Amino acid sequence: MKGNPAFHRSYSRCSVRAGCSGMIIPRVLLVCALLFTPMTFSADISGIWKHEKNPAWIEIRLEDGSGTVVRNDKFPDRMGRTILSDLQADKSKMGLWHGVIYVEKLGEYKDVEISLPEADQMLIKGRVGFVSRTVEWVRVDEMPAH
Repeated sequence: MKGNPAFHRSYSRCSVRAGCSGMIIPRVLLVCALLFTPMTFSADISGIWKHEKNPAWIEIRLEDGSGTVVRNDKFPDRMGRTILSDLQADKSKMGLWHGVIYVEKLGEYKDVEISLPEADQMLIKGRVGFVSRTVEWVRVDEMPAH
């Protein structure tokens, strides 16, 4: 053997007959699953969300591209109102959506950007003129009983 002895160490060779393909494929699938699963969960805004401070809950349905008030203890007349619509994922950035939100004080819809800094935290950022406001929502499994 000529050259670097460390280069010529004997390693067991992988072959189909040795069964290595049976070990490599599951490992590759496991690594892919671990890498892509958190992005899948964190990138989904579907579900029920509670306003950070107020007793209000919305349900976001990406199939419809909308968010509807499912409960509002402070303003019960708003229940059933679609406050988010035209929701679309931003194709250039994971965990970011664009849409419009109904602004009660103005009586009209305004553009918003929705982000998920964490899987259970949603930030809705809107701008009216020079004023920008971000509202935090927290994902919940279900609404509490009255």
